[in-house]
Amino acid sequence: MGTSAQNRRQRILDEIFTRRTATVVDLAAAMEASEATIRRDLKSLADEGEIDLVYGGAAIRRSSDFSFRSKHQRNIESKEIIGRLAAGLVNDGEQLFLDSGTTCFMMGPHLKRKRGLSIITNSARLAIDLDAPNTNVILIGGQYRPDRMDCVGPIAASTFDQLRGYVCFLGADGLSVDFGPSASDVESAHFNRQAVQNCREAVLVVDQSKFKAPSLFKIVNWETISRVVTDKRPDEVWNAFFESRGIAVIHPGTSPQAGTPSTAEQLTKRQITLS
Repeated sequence: MGTSAQNRRQRILDEIFTRRTATVVDLAAAMEASEATIRRDLKSLADEGEIDLVYGGAAIRRSSDFSFRSKHQRNIESKEIIGRLAAGLVNDGEQLFLDSGTTCFMMGPHLKRKRGLSIITNSARLAIDLDAPNTNVILIGGQYRPDRMDCVGPIAASTFDQLRGYVCFLGADGLSVDFGPSASDVESAHFNRQAVQNCREAVLVVDQSKFKAPSLFKIVNWETISRVVTDKRPDEVWNAFFESRGIAVIHPGTSPQAGTPSTAEQLTKRQITLS
């Protein structure tokens, strides 16, 4: 199989993982390929156990792998771009929270170049990767999930009762104008909601595939998000939405400090009750 076919099938998988289902017609339009080509791709992916074929298209398998290792392989180049841009928002000596997602993980190599950071995380994998001089890592414990290499649950979430003043970087599995950022599992959604509730600013780090559909479990309201870091400029509908909400969007071609909210704006966002 050629490189172009491999890339197309990876993009097809990204679409299906994001949207849960996808039709042959929609995939053909998105990939700029014939419907016959897409059908062959879907059959190959189904034969490999990656997806389930359904009438008119394909769906995510019920036993699909949402582990850290599996998710880390999706949209790698986009996540690398986002990781670099998001790390560019961080100054020496700051206090941060990084969630256990693969996009925040891409911030690690860039953060290790900074000095005097205190980084809170529930990701064992990220804590190990952040081993560097002048970096203080606070690893949150709780119910350990081996597949995701992180900790969640009541013990983990209650840790935030003792923490304040940090900038929260979090990812999402899906986005919706009405629903907000969302996660594919309830444990991650609840944990990240607690992280946002006690931070001084929340920054959302998501690649463009997340803009296409929401996931099942809501994390927070849009009012709690100050900035969005992504791999390319969102479409006009999303840009208009972010502008109306006063949410700065950072992507390649913008200044890393673009739209930095004032202290007053940050405090206003923190006063909003999450629901």
